[in-house]
Amino acid sequence: MADHYEALGVARDASEEQIKKAYRKLARELHPDVNPAPEAQERFKAVTHAYEVLSDANSRRQYDMGGQDPFGGAGFGGFGDIFDTFFGGGGSRGPRSRAERGQDALIRIDLSLEEVVFGVTKSVAVDTAVLCETCQGSCCRPGSSMATCDICGGSGQIQRQVRSLLGNVVTSQPCGTCRGYGQVIPEPCIDCRGQGRVRARRNIDLNIPAGVEDGLRLQLAGQGEVGFAGGPNGDLYVDMSVKEDDVFGRQGDDLTCVLEVPLHDAVLGSLAKIQTFDGEVEIEVEPGSQTGEVITVRGKGVQHLRSSGRGDLKIKLQVITPSKLDSKQKELFRSLASLRKDDVIRLARATHGRFSGKKKN
Repeated sequence: MADHYEALGVARDASEEQIKKAYRKLARELHPDVNPAPEAQERFKAVTHAYEVLSDANSRRQYDMGGQDPFGGAGFGGFGDIFDTFFGGGGSRGPRSRAERGQDALIRIDLSLEEVVFGVTKSVAVDTAVLCETCQGSCCRPGSSMATCDICGGSGQIQRQVRSLLGNVVTSQPCGTCRGYGQVIPEPCIDCRGQGRVRARRNIDLNIPAGVEDGLRLQLAGQGEVGFAGGPNGDLYVDMSVKEDDVFGRQGDDLTCVLEVPLHDAVLGSLAKIQTFDGEVEIEVEPGSQTGEVITVRGKGVQHLRSSGRGDLKIKLQVITPSKLDSKQKELFRSLASLRKDDVIRLARATHGRFSGKKKN
């Protein structure tokens, strides 16, 4: 007769946990459903019998003292129970919950740049699953309730015992009558047809924070679909789509724009009033201003998303050279040219950059 400790691959002083762990590992490898080879079946019998002996304190003590094998080395009537204990065949899992978490929902919302600057609250309609008002998620017609399944007795599982060469094997599977819930609905709610929820359109007020960017996705926990049988809501995800503005652009949290300046104002300097998202702002175009120079207005940009304060408004100057002149205007420019004979056409090093000028207001 083979040594039971060798069969399990453990030392003679192995703990109960070590013996149990060794048997579980070998049983998974050698079980006939996994390994149909004849030699694997024979070894599986030996491993199972060894565990039957060594897992019981009294029988192990008797075996260690050299006494007779208390199980006689034959008959594996306890095999099915042992395997079920390890691999869940005994139906100990119980019925599953009918209530399930609802699905997540995704919507897109269009925003203007001005709404992004300050933030906005918008009411949107969402087609989703909501709690059935008639049954309040119970799935039953008012005045009725769920009943214990007669087939599985409320366990949600159906057990079948199969005799084989290896002994009695108990298998378990969800009950087909109650679908594993352990309860049935004798009188389903008419409005939701026993689902505990109905499809409906509901309005949600979305508080869009200032500073969001195009493509940003916000998560609103618990604002998605209500779950089956009144289960918890899923989440609502909101994708931001920011429309381009006719005048202003955005770089990070700064707003950008271009100010077209007539040539004479660029030469002599001028005060200009421009309309911003904050209302009218007066800026100074200094004498001798050049195309590409930037005037920065502090704190008139986009609100920072995760901190206080705002970005800046950066105004790039574009000097407009007149293209249509009458004879008098041309004569004036000729007189100016004769007075500025030192001004010549020449090459200069190209500069590249975004709204990064140093002039500030």
